[in-house]
Amino acid sequence: MTQPSGKTAAVIGAGLGGLALAIRLQSAGVATTVFEKRDKPGGRAYVYHDAGFTFDAGPTVITDPDCLGKLWRLSGRDMADHVTLLPVDPFYRLCWEDGTVFDYADDQDAIERQIRAINPPDVQGYRRFLAYSRDVYREGYEKLGAVPFLHFSDMIRAAPQLARLQAWRSVHSMVARHIRDERLRQAFSFHTLLVGGNPFTTSSIYALIHALERKGGVWFAKGGTGALVAGMVRLFRELGGTIHLNAPVDRIETEGARATAVHAMGARHAFDMIASNADVVHTYRSLLGDPKGDRLAAKRHSMSLFVVYFGLRGLRPDLRHHMVLFGPRYRDLIGEIFAGKELAQDFSLYLHAPSVTDPDLAPPGCSAYYVLAPVPHLGTVDPGWDQAAAAYRDRILDYLEARYIPHLRRDLMTVRHFTPLDFRSELNAHLGSAFSIEPILTQSAWFRPHNRDDRLENLYIVGAGTHPGAGIPGVVGSAEATASLMLKDAR
Repeated sequence: MTQPSGKTAAVIGAGLGGLALAIRLQSAGVATTVFEKRDKPGGRAYVYHDAGFTFDAGPTVITDPDCLGKLWRLSGRDMADHVTLLPVDPFYRLCWEDGTVFDYADDQDAIERQIRAINPPDVQGYRRFLAYSRDVYREGYEKLGAVPFLHFSDMIRAAPQLARLQAWRSVHSMVARHIRDERLRQAFSFHTLLVGGNPFTTSSIYALIHALERKGGVWFAKGGTGALVAGMVRLFRELGGTIHLNAPVDRIETEGARATAVHAMGARHAFDMIASNADVVHTYRSLLGDPKGDRLAAKRHSMSLFVVYFGLRGLRPDLRHHMVLFGPRYRDLIGEIFAGKELAQDFSLYLHAPSVTDPDLAPPGCSAYYVLAPVPHLGTVDPGWDQAAAAYRDRILDYLEARYIPHLRRDLMTVRHFTPLDFRSELNAHLGSAFSIEPILTQSAWFRPHNRDDRLENLYIVGAGTHPGAGIPGVVGSAEATASLMLKDAR
């Protein structure tokens, strides 16, 4: 295939999607420059260092490692030269307040044994759900995950399969169709929250996440997700790419139907092609001054997150790397997170304990953690986070100490938190949304912002706000879809 010659491209934002796109372009011979607002690359996959602890700010669940390996193979390299991935087992430990514990991993016998202990008839139901999940995975991920939906006809072609898979149903309703026990329904529907979706409204297509994990496993980068980001940056630079940090883009300059330059670092930088990994509302409203930004702002956006990072003296061998701690409510709590009128008094939590897999993320004899609570975005509920954050953080830590981490307060060495206000200010996230546009059926595929702009022929979008959506496989898949368009256009 003919390689682009002498073409240049800018990528705005060094999140995982932006870096994956930059690597693809640079590998194909497009001279690519990345502009990153913050002092470190990674976007949501930022890294904090405190008191000898290393804290990943954002995504820590790596599935489909091959989607990452492809980035190195484009230039005849091996990801293992830059990044070491460690298996996580179990994938998740799920815990309920009644004492029920479920260790979920790619072990059919173990899964069925645990299901049988909770509700024997659900073993057959789980097998049917797994078959459905694998079917959706083949159609929705393998066939369409990295294919751009630029025209409504693209959606029409996919419609028969979407109809066969009953894409209009929610993930929870599809799980509930096969599984009766309420705890098991939670166990196999919570995954949508990992990509910003409400299990009760997100299209059942997203049930593919279960099969994705069963097929590819769950992994963690040695050194943290930040080490994966560092490996991607190193690859990009070895390929000849340029990355500017502390370089927020002020605006994208346009002329007619083309984007002509980005304005950053007090200068104008002209490029043949421009791609934005920034928040889609920010891209259109602030960088382009395009009325489309207001239309995108009016769409439904995912919830936000409240995240607490903390380090402890001592080890906690009874914990697992990924833990989902279900609170006393599920449906009602999620309803309040997505459409409530006030901040709920209870919560369900995701506890990340990476020292279980990689002890080097903490000083010797210590352990690193973060815990996150899904919370409403700022357009749904704003409790006044400047004043409310410390009390909410303390409620979460008290809950963990009472139920899962004895003597947490006694052993606490460092703690910090990140609120919806921080998502808005640090990441330019509209309403402080943690995952951009909510992944309901009418905001998926062709209905999401397109990988190439409809009017500006050389402006492209990459990341959680475009097809296929959030999560590491999602944003890396968006980079593949967007790169295919850019390279075709460049030729």
